[in-house]
Amino acid sequence: MDKRKNSAKEKEIIIEEVKQLFSEYLITNRCRKTPERFAILEMIYRWEGHFDIDELYLAMEKSKFRVSKATIYNTLEILTQCKLVHKHQLGGSSTYEKSYRAEPHHHLVCLQCGEVSEYHFDGIRQLIEETKFPKFKQSQYALYIYGICSKCTRLNGRKKAAETLRRKKAEGKKKIKKLNTHTKIKQTKQTKK
Repeated sequence: MDKRKNSAKEKEIIIEEVKQLFSEYLITNRCRKTPERFAILEMIYRWEGHFDIDELYLAMEKSKFRVSKATIYNTLEILTQCKLVHKHQLGGSSTYEKSYRAEPHHHLVCLQCGEVSEYHFDGIRQLIEETKFPKFKQSQYALYIYGICSKCTRLNGRKKAAETLRRKKAEGKKKIKKLNTHTKIKQTKQTKK
């Protein structure tokens, strides 16, 4: 319980820090400081994991804070520019995640269900951070590993087993039908004799 209290307290501290950073960014860039923008920012920093615009919109609606999708989209653009949110382009859709004080991580993307999960491996992170690129100063990176998640693998196994069973039943029915047809022909020939 004590660990959860610290985690909740730490989350509140982070939320206050990002609000301050966002406020400074908005002032510096002569953008309006609206309650909607700050409500969206707070919702994002209470969120666990990745989200898309539709998920954020539904969460805002559920929290009884009405904002349009356009407001969410525009706010996410500003938050991405001020580096409080990171945008990921996965296939044809965009997902987002908070980036302030976020641990470096990599992404496992399921090609079947689209689920994105985070993977922490210091060896990869360290190797990338230590790599010197000629005539290029690295500031950040993203690593995406595509494949099939364990849930979809199990589901595919069940589907394959069910399909095999259906095919065997169908083959069995064909054999029985063929046997019945063969038996009827034999009986007809015997009756004619």
